[in-house]
Amino acid sequence: MPKKNYLCTMILEKLSLINYKNITEASLELSPKINCLIGQNGVGKTNVLDAIYYLSFCHSANNPIDSQVIRHGEEFFVIEGYYSDNLQIYCGMKRGSKKHFKRNKKEYKRLSEHIGLIPVVAVSPSDTLLIEGGSEERRRLMDMVISQYDPTYIETLNRYNKALQQRNTMLKADEEPDIDVISILEEQMASAGEQIFQCRDAFIREMEPIFQRFYETISGNQEKVALKYISHCQRGPLLEVIQRDRYKDRAIGYSLHGVHRDDLEFMLGEHLMKREGSQGQNKTFVISLKLAQFDFLKRTNSRTTPLLLLDDIFDKLDAQRVEQIVSLVASDEFGQIFITDTNRDHLDQILSASSHDYKIYYVDNGEITCKENV
Repeated sequence: MPKKNYLCTMILEKLSLINYKNITEASLELSPKINCLIGQNGVGKTNVLDAIYYLSFCHSANNPIDSQVIRHGEEFFVIEGYYSDNLQIYCGMKRGSKKHFKRNKKEYKRLSEHIGLIPVVAVSPSDTLLIEGGSEERRRLMDMVISQYDPTYIETLNRYNKALQQRNTMLKADEEPDIDVISILEEQMASAGEQIFQCRDAFIREMEPIFQRFYETISGNQEKVALKYISHCQRGPLLEVIQRDRYKDRAIGYSLHGVHRDDLEFMLGEHLMKREGSQGQNKTFVISLKLAQFDFLKRTNSRTTPLLLLDDIFDKLDAQRVEQIVSLVASDEFGQIFITDTNRDHLDQILSASSHDYKIYYVDNGEITCKENV
């Protein structure tokens, strides 16, 4: 679990893009502190942030199909990031071929080896799906954060998902499943699943008070919020829970119990946020959650301050909450920040509240121009 060390700040010094989404070509020399991207909706601001996200997680934040991030009419894309401490990350892909992901010109054998090297926390309008969407969105949130500080977590998750998939295949087959084989798969699910549960439970327990502190600051202490982790592991040994309904699972053709059904309930007072929260409260909730992730990750064993990506975060927030967020992100608690907005009003608030170096980029139809460098 996290250690309270603040030793290293990851800095993206240069970002180069070719044929990434609507960006034909761009090469950005970046500020070590605040980088602002201004432009109308749909012009490519978010695509820059998405490319930075890609270099950390080996995939786009909003499109799991790699070939679909290649610019229309082109045959390949390339993203290159040059970081502090002489770290270079390259990703390239041609249509019809697999992508290549390299660290200092050496290709990874497994992409999971890269996750956690460059921690990133991204805040975007789509985060409201964490509240409004299904439980898979909230499980993905937990998995994404834990995998950035626990290198064994993805392997455990993969073991669980493989056993789950094999069990589900047997459950929906026409012929009766072999009891010995399905028992082995259930044991594999239970073993990996209980490890996953322990990691998720410890993560939520430690992050909740950090999240509550951020929410209280942004909201002016107007509401009380909480996180409630729900898992079948809380009903007893997972193997027993899975085996208990084996025949019911066979009847419907898939596994009803396991950590693939875990959920994270977001509470506003005594009620679910998705039922009671206003648009402003919902946005405050997810921003606070992401800032708590940031604080959590920078205290992990990697001892690295993450990059913070803030995509159009001020919409639907009242002036007081905007002011509090501005005060937070402009402080020394955060490292390198990337912010998008449609106008300069909010960005000027942040820049005036900070004495740090910054750069402002104007984005128009995939073209990126640096207008100021202070």
